[in-house]
Amino acid sequence: MNNMQLQKEKLLQSLKESKFPENIVIAFSAVQREKFVPEEFLLNAYDDVALPLNEVGSAISQPSTIAIMLQLLEIKEDEKILEIGSGCGYVLALLSHLTKNGEVYGVEINTRLASASIRILENNPNIRIFNTDGCLGLPKHAQYDKILVSASAPDLGSIYQILDQLKDPGIIVAPVKDSLFQIKKNNRQLEKHEFPGFAFVPLVKKNA
Repeated sequence: MNNMQLQKEKLLQSLKESKFPENIVIAFSAVQREKFVPEEFLLNAYDDVALPLNEVGSAISQPSTIAIMLQLLEIKEDEKILEIGSGCGYVLALLSHLTKNGEVYGVEINTRLASASIRILENNPNIRIFNTDGCLGLPKHAQYDKILVSASAPDLGSIYQILDQLKDPGIIVAPVKDSLFQIKKNNRQLEKHEFPGFAFVPLVKKNA
């Protein structure tokens, strides 16, 4: 077993010890993170840290943080899921694995990142990636069972703008400043939970 495989086993063991659901651990086992990181960081592909991408201000999130977000989404099979700020496509691959026969949509404003992720994920027919501003979601393909925002919004109002694209019932998981929020829509009511102590790259608007 080479060093990368040892690091992957160490990460998977850490996720198990942290009591993440089995389906999430299996998804992390199935998806090859090394395909999504820059070549100079290949030896760190399975370290539990965020890694910079080859675009200024962009990063691939820390695996344990991604696992928390996926757990909060409460993903089931055959769901329609949107990720805003899909970056290199790593989380899209995890989402695809978790929802099995569902549909996964990614929105990424950075053209080179979007193009690279389309190339890496070209053999995943249930993943569709759009190179556009995701601040207003992806209304063309709404509604979604789950929405994941993978970049930090300036305020909750920015997240509430896309609530009409979420099915009822449905769940949005989104970072706002230094907190992670889980917002559940159920019978036209919203249930909000805040989890502080996170750091994400900011959500970028087209005119920023």
